[in-house]
Amino acid sequence: LRQRELNFAIVDEVDSILIDEARTPLIISAPSATSGAAYEQFSKLARQLKRDKHFGVDEKRRAVTMTDEGITYVEKALGISNLYDSTNIRTIYHLDQALRAEALFKRDKDYVVTNDGEIVIVDEFTGRLLKGRRYNEGLHQAIEAKEHVEVQEESMTLATISFQNYLRLYDKLSGMTGTAKTEEEEFHQIYKLEVVEIPTNRPLARTDMADKIYRSKKGKYDAIANQVKELQEKGQPVLIGTSAIEHNEELSKRLKKAGVKHEVLNAKNNEREAHIVAEAGQKGAVTLATNIAGRGTDIVLGEGVKELGGLYVIGSERHESRRIDNQLRGRSGRQGDPGETQFYVSTEDDLMRVFGGDRIRSVMNRLKIDDETPIQNRVISKSLEAAQKRVEGFNFDTRKNVVQYDDVMNRHRKAVYTIRKRALLAEDISKQIKEMVEQEAESWASVAPLDKKEFYRELETVFPFSEKQLKQLKKTEDLKERLKLFKDYAYELYVEREEVLGAEAMRQIEREAVMQVLDQLWMQHLENMEHLRNGIGWRSIGQRDPLVEYR
Repeated sequence: LRQRELNFAIVDEVDSILIDEARTPLIISAPSATSGAAYEQFSKLARQLKRDKHFGVDEKRRAVTMTDEGITYVEKALGISNLYDSTNIRTIYHLDQALRAEALFKRDKDYVVTNDGEIVIVDEFTGRLLKGRRYNEGLHQAIEAKEHVEVQEESMTLATISFQNYLRLYDKLSGMTGTAKTEEEEFHQIYKLEVVEIPTNRPLARTDMADKIYRSKKGKYDAIANQVKELQEKGQPVLIGTSAIEHNEELSKRLKKAGVKHEVLNAKNNEREAHIVAEAGQKGAVTLATNIAGRGTDIVLGEGVKELGGLYVIGSERHESRRIDNQLRGRSGRQGDPGETQFYVSTEDDLMRVFGGDRIRSVMNRLKIDDETPIQNRVISKSLEAAQKRVEGFNFDTRKNVVQYDDVMNRHRKAVYTIRKRALLAEDISKQIKEMVEQEAESWASVAPLDKKEFYRELETVFPFSEKQLKQLKKTEDLKERLKLFKDYAYELYVEREEVLGAEAMRQIEREAVMQVLDQLWMQHLENMEHLRNGIGWRSIGQRDPLVEYR
């Protein structure tokens, strides 16, 4: 197949593709044989281990580390003397994925379990189900074992490339989005793209209020329910954004309890999305949605809604990315319409908990502020934005790290794909085949075998020389003469094979053989490089830069 050159790409919602998706590599994979029993065994073991006692969790880096007590417990449970012995590499692999599945990946937040027992990933940025996508390196199987559904077979990587390197293959790249300004540095550094801000068509009439901060999630959810009830009685439509399905469903229960009639939109019922969004701007409408309603959704205001203040958007917590919050805010006040936005935050929210919520909680305790009373302070809102900037900075470093490591693989990829393309498109590759045959003959000729019997037995599998030729090779000691004989005999074999098969059939076989061997070796190389990358971080203990060592 002949593909067109990659000349020019225009990407819609460019920050979603070039930034949010950049940590996810593009992978073409095929099934490989594996046993689900090992995943189930280690899932059971992971459930026995206690957080902070047997293992530690770094939520910022989404990593799990075993403690000394945990290592001892696992060694005793598995009946082994040294968990980190080189013979236990597969054991460490299964244990690590089982612990990550247990401690870091939450049902109805990171993934959902469908009625037919399938684990489907939820996109953290859009709230949509990513059907057909699976976590790699055995993590998806570990989650399947955790949820007691059928463990699917592992996949083997046939080809992989990062989003960054794929899109950088285009000669010219451009895109559009309403939320690129906060990631201006990354667009420039990674993609060499400048961000140009275009003024709004009409002046912005939306009011963005300072965050309301509560001590607990309970106080926050109760306040949201009370506020929504007041707005519904007034007739002003409300859109409430949540970051996860579980929060979406929890808030829905509070609204029902408060007697608020509302629509729920999340990854579990997204088939009703068009209908729910179409009604979201009508008088008295209350729509409770995950990030599904955040990007690219145009909510049209019903008759008389502008006079009531337009669409009222409530964020039930701050997302780790300011762009996601800005996308939610942007559902209100479109095309110069009036609107209001308000974020409700608690010190128990994930972002606050991981990035400094304890300090704000201690301030609230000193001021004797109860669960129902909020703090509404621009300084605290700024500290929340600072936390978001820290997360964004960390995520930027992660994405930069991905592209730096993939740049190494990119050189390998280009070399292999150039050879592959040449083999695929050239009418005749016999010249290259003859060069390969000559190189192989040279490598065999230069070997000084310790076991001559074994050497000639192996040689026959590569070059099936005649008895006469083998006798001549065995008695030739001079290296130059031996090298010449090897090349001559190998060439004679090649010519004989072509005469038997015919030139046309020979060309086809050559092409298929090169493609098959190249693909097989490339798959093995990808696996080896993945193992190297997973372990290269340990070089930092010896004061060496892992990236330099990897290169």
